[in-house]
Amino acid sequence: MRKKLAFLLGTRPEVIKLAPLIAAGGCDDAFDVTVISSGQHDEMLRQALTVFGIEPAYDLALMTREQTLTDITVRVLRGLEPLLARIAPDLLIVQGDTTTAFAGALAAFYQKIPVAHVEAGLRTWQRDLPFPEEMNRAMIASLAELHFAPTPGARENLLACGVAPEKIFVTGNTVIDALLSVDGGEEASSLLASVPEGAPVVLATAHRREHHGPPLEEIARAIRRIVETHPE
Repeated sequence: MRKKLAFLLGTRPEVIKLAPLIAAGGCDDAFDVTVISSGQHDEMLRQALTVFGIEPAYDLALMTREQTLTDITVRVLRGLEPLLARIAPDLLIVQGDTTTAFAGALAAFYQKIPVAHVEAGLRTWQRDLPFPEEMNRAMIASLAELHFAPTPGARENLLACGVAPEKIFVTGNTVIDALLSVDGGEEASSLLASVPEGAPVVLATAHRREHHGPPLEEIARAIRRIVETHPE
């Protein structure tokens, strides 16, 4: 009998990092895959879904102007309650540290549906840094049955939180799989045309609101120092 996997996503990063797993599950006859969108992001979410060819079976469409974290949490809980009861998945898979992921894990817990957490174990050990993500991922860890950690360090963090070793799997970060699966098209080709053949290419991204202005400038300076120190 096929196992029913439900993937919950609502933001662009979640789409990017869950896309390889959704694709792999969809190609495996052992699984019946359902994708649920919370709609926490709107335009950016649609762009990412299009890039990876993902069409959610269900959309909670919770995006509204000036919504609070409480609004998002309540709407995800209310939207998922009847949906999870109808789908009855064997496993709900969430990614990262968004409010969608936390509320989804909580909704599944209330219905005794096991939760798998992708990119588990990241910690700053500072409750409000970043806010609310640090507490979101800590609470997801307390709700999840399976923890897919991107690094050995993330595994150690989970062990420090009391997670059983047999429930932790060090997998690497699925963003690498997502990057390798995407054809950048003509725009990417034109950008890379100016790079000498065989030259190393470094990809760096920074998207958090705290990185605007001086913090972003410091990130750029740090990258430059790294490149100058390690030209290879």
